[in-house]
Parts: sequence; structure tokens; C-alpha cells
Amino acid sequence: MSTPAELQAIAKLAPISGLLTDLGERFTGAGHEIALVGGPVRDALLGRVGATGDLDFTTDARPEVIIELLTPLASAVWDVGIRFGTVGARISGRECEITTYRTEQYDRDSRKPVVDFGDTLEGDLARRDFTINALALRLPQMQLVDLFAGASDLDNYLLRTPGRAQDSFDDDPLRIMRAARFVAQLGFRVSDEVLQAMGEQAERITIVSAERVREEFMKTLMAPDPRSGLELLVETGVADWILPELPALRLAEDEHHRHKDVYEHSMMVLEQAIAMETLHEPVSGPDPVLRLAALLHDIGKPKTRKFEKDGGVSFHHHEMVGARMVKKRMRAMRFSNETTDQVARLVELHLRFHGYGTGEWTDSAVRRYVRDAGDQLVQLHKLTRADSTTRNKRRAAALQQAYSSLENRINVLEQEEELAALRPDLDGAAIMRILDLPPGPVVGEAYRFLMDLRLDRGPLGEAQATEALLAWWAARR
Repeated sequence: MSTPAELQAIAKLAPISGLLTDLGERFTGAGHEIALVGGPVRDALLGRVGATGDLDFTTDARPEVIIELLTPLASAVWDVGIRFGTVGARISGRECEITTYRTEQYDRDSRKPVVDFGDTLEGDLARRDFTINALALRLPQMQLVDLFAGASDLDNYLLRTPGRAQDSFDDDPLRIMRAARFVAQLGFRVSDEVLQAMGEQAERITIVSAERVREEFMKTLMAPDPRSGLELLVETGVADWILPELPALRLAEDEHHRHKDVYEHSMMVLEQAIAMETLHEPVSGPDPVLRLAALLHDIGKPKTRKFEKDGGVSFHHHEMVGARMVKKRMRAMRFSNETTDQVARLVELHLRFHGYGTGEWTDSAVRRYVRDAGDQLVQLHKLTRADSTTRNKRRAAALQQAYSSLENRINVLEQEEELAALRPDLDGAAIMRILDLPPGPVVGEAYRFLMDLRLDRGPLGEAQATEALLAWWAARR
């Protein structure tokens, strides 16, 4: 019998009660079992109804029977995952996945799970990743099934596995990543057994495809508290296998303690960048490019660290080295080329502001800054501001004030010169006409010359640009 708290949680599923009843009656009427499982049940007990968009169900019916039973209820049915026992459908406007009871495990050397169909709800729940996801709601009677004290673990914000954690992670190593994700998403803590098993099974994550690892990693990074999940991956050694550049930031301080912990600094920059998503105009939702750049902006420091004769520590050109490292790692994690290039550009540019000193910015410097940032200027603003983690309040305030001055200057020039559409005063066709040239690399050289001139001196107009082009051409010849 359900407890009052459980009944209250079940009541929160009222918006989809019609769908649940129709589906339950359809399957039980045909002599089969069906239950709502996983995230929707967990979120109802947590009071997070609506947080889970898709609905997951499990049943004793085999895939071909599932399709037959769903067809009269669904506006669409698809069988993309049918070889794993999963049938998708759109019912009452909701995306649903119905999966045959199953057991699942990885061969010791395989990247793909071996799936066998099961016969009982109890057996299906026992193979789930964590107790908080091993909760089910039998349909159509709406009876909560909690065989592994998942509701209690929800109350205690504790992450445990239904069976031995070592066996669970050995069967599906991706669950190691999910543990970090739930810590970051839901504010859970892992049990001692889960923590130990994550460390012992860390290397097993290498048998999972890079795409699946990347997906779980990004869910962690895009969570409300990514730092807690990332720190768990570093603490257990999992990060050594998926993103070794992150734990490498834990540089030992030199004997004079003259530089900050780069790892701690990077985590702080990530947190401050997340704040900038909503504090700095224009506001945005969670920004994957900004968060990746914040986390990885200093990964070039370990390779460029140098102890100077005066006892200081330098990291010369770490932004350039870091940009190359970002590209290499993100390609290994199978990020898209576009996302990789965007993150690398921010990493490469994150120190540019500091290179201009504290004096008045020249118009030329402002134009080049805007040109190099391109359509990522706002992200660069947010990253640069987030990269101030000094405890010296006066210095921090001075840095923020200096950057505000830069942004104001950009806005002024934007209004005067349309910086967003920065172009030379003459286009390629005009260059070819004035110099009597056919299309070719020399036209590109001339265009770059005019672009540099535009950045240095601002708009010249067609007459002055033509005069400068002819002088350049005469000198070149």
C-alpha cells in the first residue's frame, strides 16, 4: 500500500493520468503488464513533475506485440530501437518509449551492450543503474513498486545501486558517468560503495563509445551544479580517461606559493561563467560553448609552466597551446567541428584583453578585438569577466571596470562604424578593376592589406582607399 507521500507524488502525475490509464488498460486488457519507470516516477517523488519530457515504460510484451498494441493509441510509432526491445510512439502529444523487460551487460572488451529479454518487472528493475531510477508505477492501477528503497534514497539525496555497485558499473560502465550527472543535476551524494566502485572501474569507461561518453559529460556540464559532478569524476580518476587535461590542472605549487591552483581557478571561472549567462546582457540559457571554454581555458598551463630565475612562475602562450589542446581533445570526444572551433577560439582569445594594458584603448585595438571575436563577441565578454578570480577586491573591481570601459568603447564604435559588418572600403571586384587583375591570390593579398588599413585607421572612403591600394601595388611591384 502506498504511503501518503507516495500518493501525493502519484497525484502530481495527474496531467498525464489519462495517457497512463489508456496505455495501462490497453496492455492489461491484452494480458500483459506495463509500468511507468525511471525518471518520470523519480521526478514525481521529488516534486519535479514536468522536468522529464519523455515517458519511459517497461512491459513483458515483446516488441512486435508492443507495436500492435500501440498502433490504435498513437499518432505515430517508430521502431528505431526495436533490436534493443524499444518501440517509440507519440501518444496524446507526448513522446513515449516502451521497452520489453530486459537484462543488459557489456562484454569485457565490447563497446556495445548485449541485451536479453526478461520476464518480470522485478528482474528489469534490478538491472537499473540506481535505486532512484529503479522505481516503477504499475498501470493502470497506479501502484508504486519500490524494491530497493529508492524512495528512501530520494529522501536522503543518496545515490546507490540496486545490487553491488562494482557489478553494476562492470555491466554498464556508462553508469559511472551517470553518477556524476545525477550529482550535478539533482544535488545527490554518492554512497561510499558507489564512490569506491567508480574508482575501481574507472578505466572501464574506455569501452563505451566516445559519443555516449560525450553526451553524459555534457549533461553534467549543463546541469545546475556541474562543479560537483566534475569534481567527482576527477576524484575517482574517471576524468583521467575521458578528459585527462582537467585533472592535469592540479599543479603542485612551487616552493614560494606564487601561483594559484589552476584546477581550483578553472572551477571558479566555470561557476562565474554560468552566472554570467544571466547577469551579462544579452542573457542566455545554459551555453555549452561558454561553459566548455570556461572549464578548459587554462588547459595549456601545465605544458607551458616555467619557473623563472626570480622565483616566479610563467605560462607564456598558454592560450595558444591550450586552443590546440582543446581541438585535439574535443575531436577525440566527437564534438562537432563547429563547436570545437568555437570553444578553441574563445580559449585562444581569453587573454587578449589583458594584453592591451590598462591605458586607453586605441580604435585599432578595439576593431581588431571585435574582428577576431566575430559572432562570439558576447561569449568572449562573459568569459573574460568570469576569468577574474583574484581575492584582491580592489584589483577585481579595477579589472571589471576596465572591461566595462572596453565594452562601452566597442558600443560607441559599433554605432559609428558598424563593426559587426567590418569590411574593407573596397571589395574584391573593385580591387580587380582598379589594379586590372584577374581573380587569384594577389587579389586576396590586396584585400587583406585594405582590411588591415580599415582596422588601423577606420573608414577611409572609396577615394582614399583607392589611393592607398595603388601605393601598396606600386611598392609591391
